[in-house]
Amino acid sequence: MTYDPDAEIDPTGPVTPYMQLAGILRARIARGDWAPNERIATEKDLVQEFGLARTTVRRAIAVLVQDGDAYTVPQRGTYVADPD
Repeated sequence: MTYDPDAEIDPTGPVTPYMQLAGILRARIARGDWAPNERIATEKDLVQEFGLARTTVRRAIAVLVQDGDAYTVPQRGTYVADPD
């Protein structure tokens, strides 16, 4: 499923909010909002932007990491994976 990088979360939609957020973040990476090895928005910023619980944001980030789109550095944040 392709997401609009500027979409809003639909809490009543058929796709869970964390998967919607993962799709939106993936679309922002594809659009070039963050370059490879650049830190993405913080959990706190994403919580405020989308009005989601921190655990929901963490699950979305975990999806990106699991899929190889991002990586997490403890105490530093989450970064866009280098596509090479």
